[in-house]
Amino acid sequence: MSLHRVMRSAPVTVSLAVITALALIFVSELSYNRSIAAMRNLDSVVATRLQVQQILRLMLDAETGQRGYLLTGNTDYLKPYVAATRQLGSTLSELGEHYKDQPQSLAEFTQLAQLIAQKLSEMETVVRLRQEGREAAWRSVLETDIGREQMALIRHAADTLVVRDTERIEHEHRQVSRTLLIARVGIAAMTTVSVLALLMYLRQGATLEQERAQRQASLQRERDSLEQQVRHRTQALTQLAQHLQTAREDERSRLARELHDELGALLTAAKLDVARLQSRLPGLSAEASERIVHLNSTLNSGIALKRRIIEDLRPSSLSNLGLVAALEILTQEYATRSGQRVRTSLEPVPLSPSGELTVYRLVQEALTNIAKYAQAGTVDVTLRGEGDRVEIAVQDDGRGFRSEGVDASAHGLLGMRYRVEAEGGEMHIDSRPARGTRLSAWLPKARAVAKSDAGPMGEAA
Repeated sequence: MSLHRVMRSAPVTVSLAVITALALIFVSELSYNRSIAAMRNLDSVVATRLQVQQILRLMLDAETGQRGYLLTGNTDYLKPYVAATRQLGSTLSELGEHYKDQPQSLAEFTQLAQLIAQKLSEMETVVRLRQEGREAAWRSVLETDIGREQMALIRHAADTLVVRDTERIEHEHRQVSRTLLIARVGIAAMTTVSVLALLMYLRQGATLEQERAQRQASLQRERDSLEQQVRHRTQALTQLAQHLQTAREDERSRLARELHDELGALLTAAKLDVARLQSRLPGLSAEASERIVHLNSTLNSGIALKRRIIEDLRPSSLSNLGLVAALEILTQEYATRSGQRVRTSLEPVPLSPSGELTVYRLVQEALTNIAKYAQAGTVDVTLRGEGDRVEIAVQDDGRGFRSEGVDASAHGLLGMRYRVEAEGGEMHIDSRPARGTRLSAWLPKARAVAKSDAGPMGEAA
């Protein structure tokens, strides 16, 4: 018997079960939401009442410290006074946020804040008079009943807020009790209906279980098939990414060779021709000499530009000097161009040639992004080995960004991630606004090669 026929043979059971489930969900959600709201309000009111009591304690601490200083002249008594007055400001601000949606309580709180401000002003005046040595003035203020009256008003205002919060607490307690009563009645009723529906549903249980087992087996087969397809596609995409990276670097190398051979030869020949003209035409006018000098300078700039382009396409330092030296040169040139402080901690690590190029390109792209967007003052570049892996990390103290919000338009970051994953590694970005960015990647170490293989590699480089 199919699941469709089972459902059709028991319309009353299914309908009753659906209605019961919906009713249970409704009662449960209603009770939960009301209880959560009441508990949150209770927490807020209790916290508010505690803060009001804390304000009274801070006022007493401030007054005690002030009087101790006035009577003894010992500045140590001013420490609790200063600490209490500072904490009062933050506590009053938090209370203001609590009461901003309660007009009546907000008015009472405003009155309390004004009284506290007046009291603090009076206390500050007396302390200043004591510090200035005007004993008669501060003693006359101290001996009056102004301070006691102000404290009485402050206590009255605070007590009013506490009473108001107590009423709110009692109201929320009653709300929780009503919610729990509704939940008890509703759940009891729905439980009775559920038992009835369960008894009706058990008759079709065996058939449903058989149908479920068949469907589960079918789903498992489909899942296994999909997982196998995903593994094959992932492997194919990884191979394609590796091929694209290899093709890209090969194309860069080809362009670098053509620029070096063709454009380099043309620029060098042109510079030699200019030198011959300058040596064989000694009687040139001042304007012609200036033009030749300008042409020679332009050719030198073109040769320098050609060299920079070739280095960007295929860094010769990486092939000739190794990864550590290449990164040192890259970071030093970046520091010179950007004016930022660059600190490096680079260890020699065993990486394949493609792995070294991946590390170099990652640092190069990271420094480019820092120069464009980070507004950083200091950059740290770290290369180290740990176990069978190598870590490369670039960290700055710039403005940062929300790393979880990086979208598909960030082609540089995506390109770096694909390049690292194509080498069998993984890349992480840790960044928060105003806290800088840390870009790190882990790559597998290259397996050791025989010395006989290492020599030709170095010579070829």
